[in-house]
Amino acid sequence: MLLEEKRYNLADIQAGDESERIELIDGVPVMMAPTLRIHQKVSGGLVCQLANYLRDKECKVYARPFAVRLFEKDGDSPYDVDTMVEPDISVICDPKKLDDIGCKGAPDLIIEILSPSTRRHDLLTKFNLYLRAGVREYWIVDPANKDVQVFLLEDGHYSAKHFGSEGDKVMVNVLEDCYLDLSEIFA
Repeated sequence: MLLEEKRYNLADIQAGDESERIELIDGVPVMMAPTLRIHQKVSGGLVCQLANYLRDKECKVYARPFAVRLFEKDGDSPYDVDTMVEPDISVICDPKKLDDIGCKGAPDLIIEILSPSTRRHDLLTKFNLYLRAGVREYWIVDPANKDVQVFLLEDGHYSAKHFGSEGDKVMVNVLEDCYLDLSEIFA
Protein backbone atom coordinates (compact mmCIF):
# COMPACT_ATOMS: atom_id res chain seq x y z
CA MET A 1 0.00 0.00 0.00
CA LEU A 2 1.59 3.26 -1.10
CA LEU A 3 0.49 5.85 1.39
CA GLU A 4 -0.66 9.20 0.13
CA GLU A 5 -0.46 12.35 2.20
CA LYS A 6 -4.02 12.41 3.51
CA ARG A 7 -5.95 11.52 6.64
CA TYR A 8 -6.86 7.85 6.66
CA ASN A 9 -9.76 6.13 8.41
CA LEU A 10 -10.78 2.60 9.30
CA ALA A 11 -12.60 2.19 5.96
CA ASP A 12 -9.29 2.86 4.13
CA ILE A 13 -7.49 0.27 6.24
CA GLN A 14 -10.25 -2.32 5.76
CA ALA A 15 -10.08 -1.81 1.99
CA GLY A 16 -6.32 -2.38 1.94
CA ASP A 17 -4.20 -5.50 1.76
CA GLU A 18 -4.95 -7.74 4.76
CA SER A 19 -1.37 -9.00 4.81
CA GLU A 20 -0.13 -5.51 5.70
CA ARG A 21 -0.21 -4.69 9.39
CA ILE A 22 -1.12 -1.06 9.90
CA GLU A 23 -2.14 0.93 12.95
CA LEU A 24 -3.97 4.19 12.51
CA ILE A 25 -3.29 7.05 14.92
CA ASP A 26 -5.29 10.25 14.50
CA GLY A 27 -5.60 9.54 10.76
CA VAL A 28 -1.92 8.74 10.24
CA PRO A 29 -1.05 5.15 9.21
CA VAL A 30 1.82 3.45 11.03
CA MET A 31 3.31 0.34 9.41
CA MET A 32 3.93 -2.55 11.82
CA ALA A 33 7.08 -4.65 11.50
CA PRO A 34 7.01 -8.41 12.11
CA THR A 35 7.77 -9.32 15.71
CA LEU A 36 10.86 -11.12 16.97
CA ARG A 37 10.67 -14.66 18.32
CA ILE A 38 11.28 -13.50 21.93
CA HIS A 39 8.35 -11.12 21.54
CA GLN A 40 6.10 -14.03 20.54
CA LYS A 41 7.37 -16.16 23.46
CA VAL A 42 6.69 -13.42 26.03
CA SER A 43 3.29 -12.61 24.51
CA GLY A 44 2.26 -16.26 24.47
CA GLY A 45 3.26 -16.73 28.12
CA LEU A 46 1.31 -13.67 29.26
CA VAL A 47 -1.78 -14.59 27.23
CA CYS A 48 -1.68 -18.15 28.58
CA GLN A 49 -1.58 -16.98 32.21
CA LEU A 50 -4.33 -14.41 31.62
CA ALA A 51 -6.53 -16.90 29.74
CA ASN A 52 -6.19 -19.44 32.55
CA TYR A 53 -7.15 -16.83 35.15
CA LEU A 54 -10.07 -15.53 33.06
CA ARG A 55 -11.57 -18.94 32.33
CA ASP A 56 -15.29 -18.80 33.19
CA LYS A 57 -15.11 -15.03 33.85
CA GLU A 58 -16.73 -12.19 31.93
CA CYS A 59 -13.42 -10.51 31.02
CA LYS A 60 -11.65 -11.86 27.93
CA VAL A 61 -8.05 -11.64 26.72
CA TYR A 62 -7.04 -11.07 23.08
CA ALA A 63 -3.60 -11.12 21.47
CA ARG A 64 -2.65 -9.18 18.39
CA PRO A 65 -3.70 -8.96 15.66
CA PHE A 66 -6.81 -7.58 17.37
CA ALA A 67 -8.23 -4.22 16.31
CA VAL A 68 -8.89 -1.73 19.10
CA ARG A 69 -10.76 1.42 18.06
CA LEU A 70 -10.05 3.49 21.15
CA PHE A 71 -12.33 6.45 20.44
CA GLU A 72 -15.13 4.90 18.37
CA LYS A 73 -18.61 5.82 19.59
CA ASP A 74 -22.00 4.21 18.96
CA GLY A 75 -23.22 5.23 15.53
CA ASP A 76 -19.74 5.85 14.09
CA SER A 77 -19.08 4.35 10.68
CA PRO A 78 -15.63 3.13 9.56
CA TYR A 79 -15.24 6.51 7.85
CA ASP A 80 -15.51 8.25 11.25
CA VAL A 81 -12.81 6.15 12.95
CA ASP A 82 -9.32 7.63 12.61
CA THR A 83 -7.57 5.66 15.37
CA MET A 84 -7.16 1.88 15.41
CA VAL A 85 -4.33 0.12 17.21
CA GLU A 86 -3.27 -3.50 17.65
CA PRO A 87 -1.94 -3.84 21.20
CA ASP A 88 0.09 -6.94 21.89
CA ILE A 89 -2.46 -8.00 24.54
CA SER A 90 -5.87 -6.55 25.45
CA VAL A 91 -8.22 -7.49 28.27
CA ILE A 92 -11.83 -6.37 27.87
CA CYS A 93 -14.34 -6.77 30.70
CA ASP A 94 -17.37 -5.16 29.03
CA PRO A 95 -18.76 -7.58 26.41
CA LYS A 96 -20.71 -4.70 24.79
CA LYS A 97 -17.36 -3.31 23.58
CA LEU A 98 -16.68 -6.43 21.49
CA ASP A 99 -17.79 -6.85 17.89
CA ASP A 100 -16.68 -8.70 14.76
CA ILE A 101 -13.87 -6.21 14.12
CA GLY A 102 -12.45 -6.23 17.65
CA CYS A 103 -12.93 -3.74 20.49
CA LYS A 104 -14.84 -0.47 20.33
CA GLY A 105 -13.53 1.78 23.09
CA ALA A 106 -10.77 1.44 25.66
CA PRO A 107 -9.84 -2.03 26.96
CA ASP A 108 -9.46 -2.40 30.73
CA LEU A 109 -5.85 -3.58 30.37
CA ILE A 110 -3.36 -3.21 27.55
CA ILE A 111 0.06 -4.86 27.50
CA GLU A 112 2.69 -3.77 25.01
CA ILE A 113 5.90 -5.76 24.57
CA LEU A 114 8.85 -3.61 23.56
CA SER A 115 10.95 -4.47 20.54
CA PRO A 116 13.65 -2.39 18.84
CA SER A 117 11.21 -1.24 16.15
CA THR A 118 8.35 -0.30 18.54
CA ARG A 119 10.15 0.95 21.66
CA ARG A 120 9.63 4.70 21.09
CA HIS A 121 6.11 4.16 19.70
CA ASP A 122 5.03 2.12 22.76
CA LEU A 123 6.73 4.33 25.37
CA LEU A 124 5.57 7.69 24.02
CA THR A 125 2.89 7.61 21.36
CA LYS A 126 0.86 4.70 22.69
CA PHE A 127 1.40 5.65 26.34
CA ASN A 128 -0.23 9.04 25.67
CA LEU A 129 -2.87 7.57 23.36
CA TYR A 130 -3.97 4.99 25.97
CA LEU A 131 -4.00 7.68 28.65
CA ARG A 132 -6.21 9.92 26.48
CA ALA A 133 -8.54 6.97 25.73
CA GLY A 134 -8.91 6.04 29.41
CA VAL A 135 -7.24 2.60 29.41
CA ARG A 136 -7.36 1.75 33.12
CA GLU A 137 -4.09 -0.21 33.28
CA TYR A 138 -1.11 -0.20 30.91
CA TRP A 139 1.81 -2.62 31.11
CA ILE A 140 5.09 -2.11 29.30
CA VAL A 141 7.06 -5.36 29.07
CA ASP A 142 10.73 -5.23 28.13
CA PRO A 143 12.07 -8.66 27.10
CA ALA A 144 15.64 -7.33 26.70
CA ASN A 145 15.81 -6.21 30.34
CA LYS A 146 13.36 -8.87 31.58
CA ASP A 147 11.17 -6.37 33.39
CA VAL A 148 7.65 -4.97 33.50
CA GLN A 149 6.35 -1.50 34.34
CA VAL A 150 2.70 -1.21 35.40
CA PHE A 151 0.79 2.07 35.10
CA LEU A 152 -2.66 2.73 36.56
CA LEU A 153 -5.02 5.48 35.47
CA GLU A 154 -5.67 7.70 38.50
CA ASP A 155 -7.22 11.18 38.36
CA GLY A 156 -6.63 11.47 34.61
CA HIS A 157 -2.93 10.52 34.79
CA TYR A 158 -0.92 7.33 34.72
CA SER A 159 0.79 6.51 38.01
CA ALA A 160 3.63 4.02 38.08
CA LYS A 161 2.17 1.30 40.30
CA HIS A 162 4.49 -1.67 40.08
CA PHE A 163 7.82 -2.66 38.67
CA GLY A 164 8.69 -6.30 38.31
CA SER A 165 11.54 -8.34 36.95
CA GLU A 166 12.34 -11.97 36.29
CA GLY A 167 11.25 -14.06 39.28
CA ASP A 168 8.58 -11.63 40.51
CA LYS A 169 4.83 -12.05 40.56
CA VAL A 170 3.09 -8.86 39.45
CA MET A 171 -0.49 -7.97 40.33
CA VAL A 172 -2.99 -7.14 37.61
CA ASN A 173 -4.85 -4.29 39.29
CA VAL A 174 -8.02 -4.40 37.16
CA LEU A 175 -8.53 -8.13 37.84
CA GLU A 176 -9.26 -9.27 41.38
CA ASP A 177 -6.54 -11.52 42.88
CA CYS A 178 -4.73 -11.92 39.54
CA TYR A 179 -0.94 -12.15 39.58
CA LEU A 180 1.29 -12.94 36.61
CA ASP A 181 4.43 -14.97 37.26
CA LEU A 182 7.31 -13.31 35.41
CA SER A 183 9.63 -16.27 36.03
CA GLU A 184 7.46 -18.21 33.55
CA ILE A 185 7.49 -15.32 31.09
CA PHE A 186 11.21 -14.59 31.04
CA ALA A 187 12.55 -18.13 31.61
